[in-house]
Amino acid sequence: MPDRTAPSRRTLLAAAAATAAGAATVALPATTASAETRDRLGELISRMSLEEKVGQLFVMRVYGHSATAPDQADIDANVKEIGVRTATELIERYHVGGIIYFAWAHNTRDPHQIADLSNGIQQAGLAQPTPIPLLVSTDQEHGIVARVGKPATLMPGAMALGAGGSRSDAREAARIAGAELAAMGITQNYAPVADVNVNPANPVIGVRSFGSDPESVAGLVVAQVRGYRSAGIASTAKHFPGHGDTKSDSHYSLPTIHHTREQWSELDAPPFRAAIAAGIGSIMTAHIVVPALDPSEDPATLSRPILTGILREQLGYDGVVVTDALDMAGVRQKYGDDRVPVLALKAGCDQLLNPPNLSVAWNAVLQAVRNGELTEQRIEESILRILLLKWKLGLFRGPFVTHSGVDRTVGTRSHLMAADRIAEETTTLLFNGNGLLPLSPRRHGNVLVVGADPASPSGTTGPPTTTLAKAFTELGFAATAWSTGITPTPTKIDEAVAAAAGKDVVVVGTYNVTTTSPQRTLVSRLAASGVPVVTVAIRNPYDIAQLTGTGFAASLASYSWTDVELRAAVRVIAGRAEPEGRLPVPVPRADDPTQVLYPVGYGLTY
Repeated sequence: MPDRTAPSRRTLLAAAAATAAGAATVALPATTASAETRDRLGELISRMSLEEKVGQLFVMRVYGHSATAPDQADIDANVKEIGVRTATELIERYHVGGIIYFAWAHNTRDPHQIADLSNGIQQAGLAQPTPIPLLVSTDQEHGIVARVGKPATLMPGAMALGAGGSRSDAREAARIAGAELAAMGITQNYAPVADVNVNPANPVIGVRSFGSDPESVAGLVVAQVRGYRSAGIASTAKHFPGHGDTKSDSHYSLPTIHHTREQWSELDAPPFRAAIAAGIGSIMTAHIVVPALDPSEDPATLSRPILTGILREQLGYDGVVVTDALDMAGVRQKYGDDRVPVLALKAGCDQLLNPPNLSVAWNAVLQAVRNGELTEQRIEESILRILLLKWKLGLFRGPFVTHSGVDRTVGTRSHLMAADRIAEETTTLLFNGNGLLPLSPRRHGNVLVVGADPASPSGTTGPPTTTLAKAFTELGFAATAWSTGITPTPTKIDEAVAAAAGKDVVVVGTYNVTTTSPQRTLVSRLAASGVPVVTVAIRNPYDIAQLTGTGFAASLASYSWTDVELRAAVRVIAGRAEPEGRLPVPVPRADDPTQVLYPVGYGLTY
């Protein structure tokens, strides 16, 4: 395959020498660029065609495992959605400045394939009239959002790290995650989430947030920014100005945040201020309305008062601003797909992420420059920020990765052991009636594991009931898995109760339990059978409030259903690790959400 082997060490800067006037010899400090660097990049910009300039603003999806030879189904999807066959053709036609990887687009099958794809993308960048490396990005938050799966190391997610409370662990998790991404040629990660999750009903952030305390979230955000930077990749604080207090999901609607300006400054702003002070590589916008910050009720992504007035001028941020995905409903409700990218640039954005129709968006920006709605100077400001970020990441010195680098870095034993160690410090024990836990193979040797089996975030882990049962078996228990689903039917519940007969304990994995959820019935029926029931909230930690009165004997929160967090929960249940996690969010009562059932910082020990 043409992109199977990493190219020679001929650097992009050498290839662009005639264009960039020798810029290859300048080494950029970690967080600052000299006037000489800016001048040389400015000269590079001045030699670009208008079409190339417009292209640099876009970060686009593309189907396929290879830049040049994807599977036929992926070629067909690319032709249908983008009008090109391959990633290489996408770069040739639109001169895009970045590519975003998704598992569903078949970009992330395995680490070596990802490295080959990244190299193929950079080769296409080298072949352009003005050779410029691309930013390759993805959403590798870990926990419930992960585009790259095993054998890469999967770390605990943000709220789990919030429960652990260790900034050094958060930094180490980011350093390992960043090193593995860098080895695969992914240089911009859309993480960490800087949203402060103060709304238990938030359907889109939840455990993706570090917690509900602004200062604690800020400290963990800074730790991760530093960890990613030490690994040589750009991190992205998201979703500005703060998506933590919504009741709707901006993927499907346009949420409104009702905080006053003072509340925003106290609750939502601190993590972003801290990220900026720590030298964050990029900041992602939110498709939300905040009337106190912009009474026009435009989405923040399209709001000049928010992005220029607050983010740029008030907070002093001069780095890259990337939109959240432009195919999301939250940014498409008020304006058409031809207006959204233009308005985002006018608001202060630099990178336009994943528009639903690239041709429409690209031509709209091109036309806006030609007719004067956008000045060429304005888009050159964004291009300079983008090129400076690429320079800081070393892409002008050498954008390629190697298979030996993948082997040395991705999914190594030391990384996997670090993930397990960090996860052990996050599991939170919320209730332990009559001291049931820890279990022992001698007293509770026969275990039934039932519950929800949501799809793996990365497509490479789980299912959760199987993972839990396997972990118990490895610790000397006789464990059986019985999947009952997120919405167990009466038949499934009857089967689970029958399977529990003769067992010493039943472990139930619960997933976002509501007042009317049949998961409540499952737990209640199992407890009524006389077998002790241990519940593990495998997503949001609020499940315990909804399960009050069902008769469970013990309850824990793992904050995600990925293998690393579930294995840690089992080690805690079995007494092989102490329950050290503490709630990073309050758990309100189900019957009166104004009252707190378990406060921030709560967590039992043995």
